Amino acid sequence: MSDTLDLLKTLISRPSITPQDAGCQDLLAERLTPLGFSTERLDFADTQNIWLRRGQSQPLLTFLGHTDVVPTGALTAWDSPPFEPTLRDGKLYGRGAADMKGGIAAFVTAVERFLKQHPDHQGSLAVMMTSDEEGIATHGVVKVVEVLEARGEKITWCLVGEPSSDKRIGDVIRVGRRGSLCARLTVIGIQGHVAYPELAENPIHTFAPALKALTEEVWDQGNAFFPPTRLQVSNINGGTGAENIIPGELEVQFNLRFCTELNAETIQQRTRAILDRFGFNYRLDWRLSGQPFLTASGDLVAATHAAINSVTGYEPKDDTGGGTSDGRFIAPTGAQVIELGPLNESIHKINEHIGVADLETLSAIYEQILVNLLVRA
Repeated sequence: MSDTLDLLKTLISRPSITPQDAGCQDLLAERLTPLGFSTERLDFADTQNIWLRRGQSQPLLTFLGHTDVVPTGALTAWDSPPFEPTLRDGKLYGRGAADMKGGIAAFVTAVERFLKQHPDHQGSLAVMMTSDEEGIATHGVVKVVEVLEARGEKITWCLVGEPSSDKRIGDVIRVGRRGSLCARLTVIGIQGHVAYPELAENPIHTFAPALKALTEEVWDQGNAFFPPTRLQVSNINGGTGAENIIPGELEVQFNLRFCTELNAETIQQRTRAILDRFGFNYRLDWRLSGQPFLTASGDLVAATHAAINSVTGYEPKDDTGGGTSDGRFIAPTGAQVIELGPLNESIHKINEHIGVADLETLSAIYEQILVNLLVRA
């Protein structure tokens, strides 16, 4: 059994359902501290965060990850217990195998091999872990970044181990992500009897034309790196459950995944302008989950392309698809940020897994990235 596979099995066996860490971060500290990494716990509320750093000079390469996993779903639906790592047909099964304990294990062993060969590398290495990525992400990386920024500790390059790969390891690099803006709209009407609509005001009826306008709005055309901004309604709730009562309020939740052509303030202004055209009373509350970011070029992208080509023989595709990741909290500091990790086909699913061969390939790619960035030619 390889060191990478052995470490991943240990990580999977710890049931770290968000926001729990279940000792995973302590295990990483035990592996990295003997290699010269300092250990700093930066816990906030119910979230556990760790900052491991080796060296104090620039440039600083940071591996970003999360030790929490999503809930398992029905245990009876799994072919093997989700927190009992199980090998079948060349794959390791277990919750978190791909998202993202596989990436964590691959990076740790890559660092171990790298430091054995290059103990006097240039710059510094760091590992940042949180247990709040799969949850609401309010006490995780966003808080750690605040601490680092306050003391002037700057990340040069950030490699996020999220499962970015599509058909084979390293075929896709995430070089950016769309922003995410959530809205909760309350349309205010007047409750009444359905037989006397003239004495009431139905918020469902008054909102219907606005719903059409919101969903048909062309927010932008996208650009070379991002698709156009999209609005999607996720929930509509109105009524008391009785069939003879006109509701007094309607609640609508929607989300915009937006590209770098827009910012949150512009979207909010345009949304209000659309709603105001229809003359109904409403409340509108916003939550910005993350700004869009893009690392279109630079040392990190170049080093990653070269590493993937060296290990696998093929060229990866740069991409900005998918949802959000904790990289959105690092990019505003000025760091170059990319995501590279396992295949994403089984993430959040029953029988989540990673190929054993893929795990070794990923670790080799990570090691080569370290060489490309931190070893002088």
